[in-house]
Amino acid sequence: MVMLASIARISNAQAIVYDLAHNATTIYGTWSSGSKGVTTGATFANPANMSFNYPKTTGISYSFTTDGFYEIARYRFNSNGSEPTCITGVIGWVHGTYTLNTNGSITMYPLGDGFQQVQDPCAAVSNFIENYNLTEYYTQWRIFQDPTQGYKLHMFAFDGSPLAPMFQLSTTPNMLPTQQLRNVTAAASAPKRRSVDVSSDANEVLGPRWVVGVLSAVGLVLSAVSSLVL
Repeated sequence: MVMLASIARISNAQAIVYDLAHNATTIYGTWSSGSKGVTTGATFANPANMSFNYPKTTGISYSFTTDGFYEIARYRFNSNGSEPTCITGVIGWVHGTYTLNTNGSITMYPLGDGFQQVQDPCAAVSNFIENYNLTEYYTQWRIFQDPTQGYKLHMFAFDGSPLAPMFQLSTTPNMLPTQQLRNVTAAASAPKRRSVDVSSDANEVLGPRWVVGVLSAVGLVLSAVSSLVL
């Protein structure tokens, strides 16, 4: 996902007008996509040592407090059309403050201690951790009542592209403390990478679930290519 790094803060002094697309319930609480295997909170990331606990499945999770704090957990695979076997795994965590703007959009401002791990078997550096602290802008959000899974949150990125729908896990947000959780400086907001040492056992470094996920993704891609050829 491409984010806007610099966005002017929109005044929140004027009351937000909620229409039928917003009032199924409030946005406060914790939301998760798909099988709900990815959730914010202590079970996902440890900012103190910039490490992750790999979920069993990919997905995204967003949490919002009533006093203006947010947290995001993401775990995804990015395919490579020209190199089907070069599947990139990205897992990331960030938190900060958010504003519900009067035009129905959301702006999120990171606290500065976010980070992500990128694993690309085809890159010169195949496994590294970097700071992730970008202001994120979502053009709109909507909450519907799903007849089987309950409240469903739809969010749209700055370019209008939809995020995966998320379902409400709880009305009380499951989040890490809403303060900086590792030592950072002003320079930390700039892109900075730290390579991860690769041992002889790839599973120890990349995580067995990531390896299985990549192999599964590669299998799906190759199957799709084979079906097109046949």
